[in-house]
Amino acid sequence: MNRSAGETLDKAGAENFPVAPFFLPAAWRDDLMAVYGYARLVDDAGDGDLADPAATAALLGVEATPPATPSAQSGPPSPQEVAFRLALLDGLERDLDRVFEAALHPGASEGPRHPLLRSLVPLVDRHGLTPEPFRRLIEANRVDQTTTRYAGHDDLIGYCTLSADPVGRLVLAIAGVATPERIELSDAICSALQVVEHLQDVAEDLAHGRIYLPAEDLARFGVTEADLAAPTASGPVRELIAFEVQRARTLLDRGAPLVGTVRGRLRLLLAGFTAGGYAALAAIEDAGYDVLAQQAKPNKRRLAAKAAAIFAKGR
Repeated sequence: MNRSAGETLDKAGAENFPVAPFFLPAAWRDDLMAVYGYARLVDDAGDGDLADPAATAALLGVEATPPATPSAQSGPPSPQEVAFRLALLDGLERDLDRVFEAALHPGASEGPRHPLLRSLVPLVDRHGLTPEPFRRLIEANRVDQTTTRYAGHDDLIGYCTLSADPVGRLVLAIAGVATPERIELSDAICSALQVVEHLQDVAEDLAHGRIYLPAEDLARFGVTEADLAAPTASGPVRELIAFEVQRARTLLDRGAPLVGTVRGRLRLLLAGFTAGGYAALAAIEDAGYDVLAQQAKPNKRRLAAKAAAIFAKGR
């Protein structure tokens, strides 16, 4: 695996929840890290955060070249940067096609070009995975290039069905326990985790030209975009974030019974995912709902205690 792919996988340690913890069987850890690597790569391509975008484009056979001055770290992307990101996402989707061709016809096709997508081939074959959840993650990042504001909560959750829910569905499929009932609960957890991440990243997202707080909620609390650009949160901003925290917690509560439907190490993994969301919400509360001064990060001890409680209760 090349250096760029390794740097992508290294980001797993910064997540709110354990991506592939030690207590899982080695095969599960490998499969989950392969899914994480793919999802992280797609997100980095869509956010302009690739370590070497030109090299990635060349590897994927994308003819577009990155702008001389990438805009990912300083304000909304330029039209040229957006065009390059979309071209990269198209290239990744073509490489995804190669993943499934290689899984269906071993040795008869070119095979994926990017090492993180090559890692998907054995797990697609082993678990009979379909392209849909992988494609949804690419589509979510296409949406990010054209949609920077969301009118209402339902619109935001619609985005989460692309950006977050597919990951939970892949975890269930890898574990061989996917049922309609479990998928519904998993979707609630994953959408909640995505909303929590948006709450943690309000300042960072705004710097990139995006606001994931619903416009109807901004209006309800009298919060303007200028308020979100301030170095610290005003009273109305804190009230808005408190409202969104409670809404995210309700969504987590709705999905948490998923944990009680499984046993063993999978139950512990799902408890860890869910606890990561609760711990991040607690960190936002501890910060007085000021998500502008600094990013609220979950306390690891609190996360572990919450995971143990959810594991024991099954929710």
